[in-house]
Amino acid sequence: MWAWSRAELLGHTVKLVDTHTHDRSMNLRKWQQVFLLPPPLTSHLSSTMDERLVGRVSAGGCCSYNTLKAWLPILTWLPRYRLKWLQMDLLAGITVGLTTVPQALAYAEVAGLPVQYGLYSAFMGGFIYTLLGTSKDVTLGPTAIMSLLCFSLVGGQPHRAVLLSLLCGVIQAGMALLRLGFLLDFISFPVIKGFTCAAAVTIGFGQVKNILGLQGIPHQFYLEVYYTFSKIPEARIGDVVLGLLCLTLLVMLMCMKTGLGSDDAPRYAKLSRKVVWAVATMRNALVVVAASFIAFSWDAYGYHVFTITGKTSQGLPPFRPPPTSDTTANGTIVSFGEIVEDFGGGLAVIPLMGLLESIAIAKAFASQNNYRIDANQELLAIGVTNIMGSFVSAYPVTGSFGRTAVNSQTGVCTPAGGIITGVIVLLSLAFLMPAFYYIPKASLAAVIICAVAPMVDYHVVLKMWRIRKLDLLPFVVTFLLSFWQVQYGIIGGVAVSGVLLLYNTARPQIKVSDHGALVMELSSGLSFPATEYLSHIIHTHALKASPPRSVVLDCHHVSIVDYTVVSELRDVLRQFKQRDVQLIFSGLQPSVLEVLLAADLEGLRYTDSVEAALLRVEPGRLLED
Repeated sequence: MWAWSRAELLGHTVKLVDTHTHDRSMNLRKWQQVFLLPPPLTSHLSSTMDERLVGRVSAGGCCSYNTLKAWLPILTWLPRYRLKWLQMDLLAGITVGLTTVPQALAYAEVAGLPVQYGLYSAFMGGFIYTLLGTSKDVTLGPTAIMSLLCFSLVGGQPHRAVLLSLLCGVIQAGMALLRLGFLLDFISFPVIKGFTCAAAVTIGFGQVKNILGLQGIPHQFYLEVYYTFSKIPEARIGDVVLGLLCLTLLVMLMCMKTGLGSDDAPRYAKLSRKVVWAVATMRNALVVVAASFIAFSWDAYGYHVFTITGKTSQGLPPFRPPPTSDTTANGTIVSFGEIVEDFGGGLAVIPLMGLLESIAIAKAFASQNNYRIDANQELLAIGVTNIMGSFVSAYPVTGSFGRTAVNSQTGVCTPAGGIITGVIVLLSLAFLMPAFYYIPKASLAAVIICAVAPMVDYHVVLKMWRIRKLDLLPFVVTFLLSFWQVQYGIIGGVAVSGVLLLYNTARPQIKVSDHGALVMELSSGLSFPATEYLSHIIHTHALKASPPRSVVLDCHHVSIVDYTVVSELRDVLRQFKQRDVQLIFSGLQPSVLEVLLAADLEGLRYTDSVEAALLRVEPGRLLED
């Protein structure tokens, strides 16, 4: 029945695309801003998803040009690249690069790794995403959340962090090739918000010790809180003053950028706003450079009043396969299998969270800038980035919301802006590493705190309380458990969300009304968890009533039934017949009716509408067809 030929399938696909041509033409203006392209190319890009579907079922198979474009999205926009786009991509790439360098150094601290590992992780994404990405705005690199997850799993061990990047990339790329992106749909919004809020608190408070210049603080959150407050008398005045000054400057610059007025102003005012915007956008780099200059000046006069980053490895990282074993301090060799075993459930959590964070960012900016992304292609881009990154000593990366926002606001036209960002990071590694020696840790801590502060979204709690209070349960479970272990928070939140989802599946809403016969309206599909509940409702309201009542089962919302449901319905129909009353189905969809007829249920009666079913019912007596 369903064995269509390839040509027939292509015909159906083309027909489906054609039926939507009118809708796409009505919304053509919505797509005009895709990669800032002119209308002909915009039309081409707006149908990219259709081309991928057609290309993958076409007679050309895997060797067709459409299939090649599906796997290499750069072939879609590169042939039409313009000089104007190059100017905008250069500007965006430089701006994002100046933001990336200080953030990468800071996030390496969160991951518990030497600061150069942040830069090792920051350049590969720009090159790979240019080839494989479907969003013009997204930038891949180290982020606060992935750094925290990495630290929770590898404990600041560089070799294991690099191996983790390889394993994450293999898992993510495998999911993309198997089209498993739908698995991310099982992580609910309350779980995501609970995790990001807890991660922001954990990361932000974890930097307080660097603001205070404290040493010997444990990394476990509750112990970290205790020892940070208990050691406040040991705080170094230089770090405190510099850290608070950096925080103040960053907040001021952020507020200045937010408070910029509209474009309807005199020319000199527009120029002033552009200068303020540029300074505020590059605030992280400017603050870190200024703090480094202050630290260098004091150090030159022999006053060591700041805790500085210290010696870092200079030069580009060697391109080599990631280590598949590790050696402990006492010389014991830890095998690949033992390392994977130590990773445990985190090896599932980290790839999923990396994918979730990046795809959420890509979808948000695609919606804002009126273009579409391919979620599975995004998975492939992240996976390949992590695989290739592991060959240059990178730890796992994902999409960065802050740097993506800067990229978009600067007016990037294509993913090629990431190449410029990558080049800036490589130049920093090649020539600026000696200068990083004097970067005060307090300034990096200020950068991290300002970056994660907006992630503490307390407004979402009020919204969930107002809309659906039950959603607060997975949020609270995720939030609290994340302070214990980050991966436990995610797993716990997903488990609670799954229980709530299963409960809703097992207890579908059934509206019962009396029209002489009982009308029971099912609000959703029927599957085996709901079987006992449906049977209980029918028995309680109809079969156990005195006298027994006939029932019209309104199934117009039901799109699927399974074998367990059919077996239970067979038994229910038998009991209705024994009590000389009727059970009539109404509004059955063709797929459901086909299953019921195939089951050959004795006494099966059905109508197109509830009204027609009520006309067939005579209470207390069984009507014959």
